[in-house]
Amino acid sequence: MSTPAQVRVRFSPSPTGTPHVGLIRTALFNWAHARHHGGALVFRIEDTDASRDSDESYRALLDALEWLGLDWDEGVEKGGPHGPYRQSERGEVYADALRRLIDAGEVYESYSSAEEIEARHRAAGRDPKLGYDNADRDLTEDQRAAFRAEGRAPVYRLRMPDHDITFTDLVRGEITFRAGQVPDFVLARGDGTPLYPLTNPVDDALMEITHVLRGEDLLASTPRQIALLEALARVGIGHGPFTYAHLPLVTGEGNRKLSKRDPQSNLFHYRDRGFVPEGLLNYLALLGWSIAEDRDVFSLDEMVAAFDVSRVSSNAARFDLKKAEAINAAHLRLLAPEDFAERVVPHLAAEGIADPDRSVLAAAAPLVQERSQVLSDAARMLAFLFRDEDTFTPDDDAAAKNLGADAAPVLEAAVAGLTDLPEWSAAAIEESLKTSLVDGLELKPRKAFAPVRVAISGRTVSPPLYESMELLGRERSLARLGAGVRRSQSMG
Repeated sequence: MSTPAQVRVRFSPSPTGTPHVGLIRTALFNWAHARHHGGALVFRIEDTDASRDSDESYRALLDALEWLGLDWDEGVEKGGPHGPYRQSERGEVYADALRRLIDAGEVYESYSSAEEIEARHRAAGRDPKLGYDNADRDLTEDQRAAFRAEGRAPVYRLRMPDHDITFTDLVRGEITFRAGQVPDFVLARGDGTPLYPLTNPVDDALMEITHVLRGEDLLASTPRQIALLEALARVGIGHGPFTYAHLPLVTGEGNRKLSKRDPQSNLFHYRDRGFVPEGLLNYLALLGWSIAEDRDVFSLDEMVAAFDVSRVSSNAARFDLKKAEAINAAHLRLLAPEDFAERVVPHLAAEGIADPDRSVLAAAAPLVQERSQVLSDAARMLAFLFRDEDTFTPDDDAAAKNLGADAAPVLEAAVAGLTDLPEWSAAAIEESLKTSLVDGLELKPRKAFAPVRVAISGRTVSPPLYESMELLGRERSLARLGAGVRRSQSMG
């Protein structure tokens, strides 16, 4: 068999739980590596754990990749020459590989129980927790028959080579595992049920994978994979070991690995908050890689053009929420105003605004585009424009601080100055309010405009006040100011 000329990488998650940011970072780096080299990304599903795998989680993976725009060339939902692409549908493939390995003497039956292995270590004065001691490598057929007669079920173990295993990791350089450091390991149960250490390398071999980019937490299993891939090649499956790149762990608080159970790891948490795919992927790319020392914001196309996995850092990458938000904010500012406005719509729905007036939204969205870190920020700032007067109420905290008894004279003066304003425009509103409140009441601007802002928008943070009032209109603006007056007077 000839070695594949094309770069081929794979994304092979198990459908358990919700997609997390570390998993998606791995998918992104594989995708970028394939696209940079004009290669192929294979998307397959490792779903042999029926107790944990679920169709709901599988659909969530598809949803995540679709939302992010990470496409694949071959695999589930798409097909290809190496299918099926779900491990649960590849039982015959694994059975054939196991038979070949057994027939060639690469794999042997092992009958030792955990208790027997531990007892042998104790008898020899070794650490009893050392694990399997390769004691069953050379059992005779009579010995195996005797174990079977006792009712024992074997497991099938791969014979690890007697030499050092050395490989060059694209991230970490040359790595050596000494001979004897890794014991013979289990590939399948006695009934032939394949285990992950068999299925994953067999799939990689048959799908002609050339590069594996995966988390550094899997580094310890690499010598086992290399030994198995060499054995598979000797029995006519695949081309032997391929190139590895072990990516740095994504960590959270206290430099702990960001696990699936950590709320900060949930990919959909960021989508729900209003991260845009461009911003989130840009930030995830920075978890171990950079496009340049003096540049953090870039597009996916720019990432593909520049991506070199050998430039990925081997140091752990801490997920920094504030930096992620800043990167996302930069991408929000890069959006065309009409695109930004349309992306805010689902987040307005989360605020109870199911069908916002698109003309008002188009005029208002640019007012908050520069002020938003995530789309939900924009939706919260804009929602007041679309609420009916009978359902509009200021936020309790904002009202408590700004609509107390001392706010009534301020709001009354605002109403008096605005009621007969000839032209309802931002400039005219600004002039009137400054004349009424700053000059007339001799208030500092913050004291003058904070009650007006809260009465109009319900919040202390809103789009620019005068433009907001122009969009809200004279009638609705005066109604809200009047309601603010009544609320303030009731506090007296």
